[in-house]
Amino acid sequence: MESAAHWVIPEPLDTHDVPVDADTVITLRRHGNPDGLRLVLSHGNGLAIDLYYPFWSLLAVDFDLIIYDLRNHGWNVASDIGDHNLPTLVHDHDEIMRAIDLRFGAKPKVGVFHSISALAALLSPDRGENFAARVLFDPPVCKPGRSLQEFEEVATRLAGMVRRRGHRFKSEQELSEVLPFIPNFQNVVPGVYDLFARTTLREVKGEAVYELRCPREYEAQMIDYASIYAVLVDFDTALCPTKVIGADPTLPYSYLPTLDPRDVVTVEYDFLPDSTHFLQLEQPEQCASAMTQYLESINLI
Repeated sequence: MESAAHWVIPEPLDTHDVPVDADTVITLRRHGNPDGLRLVLSHGNGLAIDLYYPFWSLLAVDFDLIIYDLRNHGWNVASDIGDHNLPTLVHDHDEIMRAIDLRFGAKPKVGVFHSISALAALLSPDRGENFAARVLFDPPVCKPGRSLQEFEEVATRLAGMVRRRGHRFKSEQELSEVLPFIPNFQNVVPGVYDLFARTTLREVKGEAVYELRCPREYEAQMIDYASIYAVLVDFDTALCPTKVIGADPTLPYSYLPTLDPRDVVTVEYDFLPDSTHFLQLEQPEQCASAMTQYLESINLI
């Protein structure tokens, strides 16, 4: 059980709304040190980039941070579920990278993505060409064969669980009190239960109730089709240095099977012992250290 720690997310230095299609706007926020190396950060399925504050707060002194939520997540208003898929996330990714350079000035940037946002970055037609480097935390990619079958089985079970779980709560506290009993949240740092509720719930206007900012059906739909795209990643075609930091492969999968390190010979790969898919919420200091050490090794800092 976590202590009484409370994470307070500071106001952004700047914000910018990016219309990625006729019905969807994604809000960019700038934090940190504008003179530092630029990091662009996004999050995993069903989550919000503000939830990762225990991780990215450690980077604010030295780096220029541009953060954003995926469509239908976080600060963004939910749009048509028909557009909630990986090809659309890839399109959004490319539009956002162009908008960052236009709004905040063009300079070298490092993509720091987790899970589904990492997969979207890997599937982008630019193949990373617009980045000086990428650091990808536990991207859900796999090879055809037994690993894909296992991936699909886990994805089917998880999508079913997402569709059945509660999505409306009387208060943020009601959700935060449930999280300690969920296996994926057993090892998160203090304060994450409260932070999770504050960043993934939205008060319903006119009702004394909170609901998920990313509706559960949207989250489940993304999982349903994950395996179709997970096999399309080709690290051989990457046009920038890429580092993959995975969950502990010796632990039972708590979310989706990630890549087999034996299959990865064209990117740098490492994992954090005793970490699950939510490694940035469990070991933020170690994640930040692994990332900065990699950037030092390729002479970006």
